[in-house]
Amino acid sequence: MRPMAGRTLDFIFDFGSPNAYLAYRALPPILARTSARLRLLPCLLGGIFKATGNQSPFAAFGHVKGKLAYEELETRRFIARHALTRFRMNPHFPVNTLQLMRGLVAAQKAGAGERYVEAGLAGMWEEGRKMDDPAVLGEVLSAAGLDAGALLAATGDPAIKAELAANTEAAVARGVFGIPTFFVDAEMWFGKDRLHEVEAALGPA
Repeated sequence: MRPMAGRTLDFIFDFGSPNAYLAYRALPPILARTSARLRLLPCLLGGIFKATGNQSPFAAFGHVKGKLAYEELETRRFIARHALTRFRMNPHFPVNTLQLMRGLVAAQKAGAGERYVEAGLAGMWEEGRKMDDPAVLGEVLSAAGLDAGALLAATGDPAIKAELAANTEAAVARGVFGIPTFFVDAEMWFGKDRLHEVEAALGPA
């Protein structure tokens, strides 16, 4: 039986993952070919790691000869394959994304989620900004035409904090152990290199 077109693609997302940036930038042609609707679910990668006992590749594989060099090679191949020439490794990496992610929850509630994501991704992975500095974050959001004052204020709202924490807990309950993770219905895929399988599951437009 052929998969239904127009499905929803859940993307477990945190700005702090360079692979989340790369996957997000590679998604538009897939969404166009499948007529899928993207649902970006803000979660805290650090919270996912803590709940699952996972680590970043740098921590987990830094001692394995050749492993990180190969990961970098695969990243360069992915960038070339999808022409993601604006990507730059953030010089402040790793960046604490707690406030940035709370801001995304607030922006989504205000109907400005897509603009916020574009601003956050550009600041983090194209412009090399220190996005855990509230002043820098405010500058990036203002430059994108967003209400930086309101969004930054909302990051202190207990309801916003609770929603981000609940999203993270729900992701772990679904089996998530890292980012980027994708779901089509109950089926899960991890990593930017599984996008071809995600597209197959979404089906043709």
